[in-house]
Amino acid sequence: MTAQAGKDILLMIGDGQASESFAAVAGLRAKTISLNARPVDVTHADSPGRWRELIEGAGLRSASVTGSGIFVDSAADETVRGVFFDQIRRSWRLVIPDFGTLEGPFLVTALEYSGRHDGEAAYSLSLASAGQVSFTPD
Repeated sequence: MTAQAGKDILLMIGDGQASESFAAVAGLRAKTISLNARPVDVTHADSPGRWRELIEGAGLRSASVTGSGIFVDSAADETVRGVFFDQIRRSWRLVIPDFGTLEGPFLVTALEYSGRHDGEAAYSLSLASAGQVSFTPD
């Protein structure tokens, strides 16, 4: 397996229509996708050897995404701003080369803009899963 370029990880937002189409969020230079599972602990005084026991498949799963980059003011950026201010769940597609595609509803939980007087305008965003996220392997 060869190393993958980080630029090939795509973060795409859906348009909210019945026949959904997705647009890449422009300007992103760094992206992080975190998949989490919180187990359900059922350990009790009579657990064998007093080892922790977890219920299989019963935990809470979540996904979070962060990204940062330069502000380019694309149509997708306008969509991101809109869903943040209105706190609308929107379908997102996260493409990870040679791994697969995650897709599901997310809320934009943080949106930050910054810039120095002698540099480019930048932004960062954070997403939190807001429903079932599907995975399709490559």
